[in-house]
Amino acid sequence: MTKAIVYTSSTCPYCTMAKDYLEEKGVDVEERNVQTDAAARSELMEKGYTGVPVIVIGDEEIVGFDKAKLEKILDK
Repeated sequence: MTKAIVYTSSTCPYCTMAKDYLEEKGVDVEERNVQTDAAARSELMEKGYTGVPVIVIGDEEIVGFDKAKLEKILDK
C-alpha cells in the first residue's frame, strides 16, 4: 500500500483536501501537524519548507495540493 506523510496545520483547508483525496485513493496517510508537533515543524523546516501542505510519497515531495502531480505519482 502506498504511504504518504502529509505536513499540515490546524487551519489549512488545502491540507484537509489533500488528506481526504489521498484517503479516497486508498493511500495510508500519516498526518504531521506542524502547529501542534514541534518535531514535525523542525522536520519540515529542515526540508526547506515553511508552508503546508507538503506531501511526501517515497522520494517525491509535493508542495501544496497538486492533484495532477499526485495522480502521476500514485499511478506509477
